[in-house]
Amino acid sequence: MKKIISFLLVLSLLFAGTGIFSSCSSDGENAKNRKLVICNWGEYICDSDEDGFFDVIKKFEEETGIEVEYLTAETNETLYSTMKAGGVNYDIIFPSDYMVQRMINEDMIAELDFENIPNFSNIIDRFKNPYYDPENKYTVPYFWGTVGIIYNTSMVSEEVNSWDILWSDQYPPNMILMFNNPRDAFAIALNKLGYSMNTVNEEQIKEAAEELKKQKFNFVMDEFFELMPSGGAAIGPYYAGDYLDVLQDNEDLAFVRPESGTNIFNDVMCVPAASKNKDLAEQFINFMLRADVGKCNTEYLGYSTPNQAVYDILDEDLKNSEVAYPSEIPETWEYFEVLPDKINDLMNELWVDIVSKNK
Repeated sequence: MKKIISFLLVLSLLFAGTGIFSSCSSDGENAKNRKLVICNWGEYICDSDEDGFFDVIKKFEEETGIEVEYLTAETNETLYSTMKAGGVNYDIIFPSDYMVQRMINEDMIAELDFENIPNFSNIIDRFKNPYYDPENKYTVPYFWGTVGIIYNTSMVSEEVNSWDILWSDQYPPNMILMFNNPRDAFAIALNKLGYSMNTVNEEQIKEAAEELKKQKFNFVMDEFFELMPSGGAAIGPYYAGDYLDVLQDNEDLAFVRPESGTNIFNDVMCVPAASKNKDLAEQFINFMLRADVGKCNTEYLGYSTPNQAVYDILDEDLKNSEVAYPSEIPETWEYFEVLPDKINDLMNELWVDIVSKNK
């Protein structure tokens, strides 16, 4: 959420609090000429030096002398496949809850040395020891959020309160967006049909696949950031934080969480077991937990912070936003769980057919 940070506030952040520069000093000669390879999601870190913000990666490089190669992945499944294939040796990744749980189960993630991450103390207690990492050995929370329906009020006149509207026949072909990944898309269809987003019932999954075939969707991921604010799409599901981002480019956009339920998620920072730079990776994670860095990231992106030191100094409008910080978490909001390989394979097989029939 790209808000202007006042110069005085920046100064106060630079000099306030103990430990705010605890992760900033270089590790000396050992850190020089070493490079971190980071894989994150698209549009998921502040990369602007305008309006009082700062480029987070560039700031880390300048403060530490550590070079960063910054890469992006479109989906959790793509990230998982790339790591399994051994195509790239990442030092830090940002998977979502259910995927990091799978990676932990498959020994793909390294245990963290929290002595190197003292700013972990900033994390709000309810985000510690989560279901996907119950002993909090492997992960540090990055952002959390929910999925909702984003629509253009100048193009959509119907009441929006359920997933059903994504199957409306009132809009031109390809003006209705859908996630271009099976887990998110199947979750929406399953919830629409009254089933759990985490069902392992094969007949329910096949029914959801048939539901997804009924509509001429425009399957997107990062393309959302161009299509929705420009009027290239009328309606579609996406993440609450990204709604707050694109709202600044188009005030006609609105956000609704369906009454039947939605997905609530946590994205985390962790270190792959194959990393050769675990100490530098932990230094980067600690840097990301600093109050000034977290505030810059949170206000630029609009996602919900699990960091108390960051939350305390956020813009009041953002702190009071029901989109970013809902006052209650209904039982109908589901975290994704790890699905058996048999179910993942079935979804992937059905997904190929869904996308091919949509062309």
